Amino acid sequence: MVINMKSEKYELIAKEHQAPKSRLKNAIIAFLVGGTIGLIGEGIIELLCMYTHMSRNNAGTIMIVIMIFIASLSTALGFFDKLVTKFKCGLLIPITGFAHSMTSAALDYKREGPIYGLGANIFKLAGSVILYGIIAAWFFGMIRFLIGGEI
Repeated sequence: MVINMKSEKYELIAKEHQAPKSRLKNAIIAFLVGGTIGLIGEGIIELLCMYTHMSRNNAGTIMIVIMIFIASLSTALGFFDKLVTKFKCGLLIPITGFAHSMTSAALDYKREGPIYGLGANIFKLAGSVILYGIIAAWFFGMIRFLIGGEI
């Protein structure tokens, strides 16, 4: 009974000091930041196509590599997390979030060595994204196949 009263009191104190949630504001910020990242990516593609005369497909691949590099570098330099606290999921949903999750896991476990540290933990956060991405791709590919689309 005494333990239960302490946990109820703790819950009350925690609720009093909890930051207010502004989901609409966070959603708008995430939408605008994610859209800006998409706009920057499209700008990189257009610049690559214009100045190097490469195909949009090849320029898209290089743009992804550039975005991954920028996100990984900013994670390694320590300011990606600070940006995420301001810009929320707008930075985490695109490919930049995937690169951040892998880079941060690699940095967290680098002291344990290349096998048990990096190798065993680099996909700790990104592994679920890869798994469910593959499952979703298979599922939607089967739906497309069953309704008569090409694979």
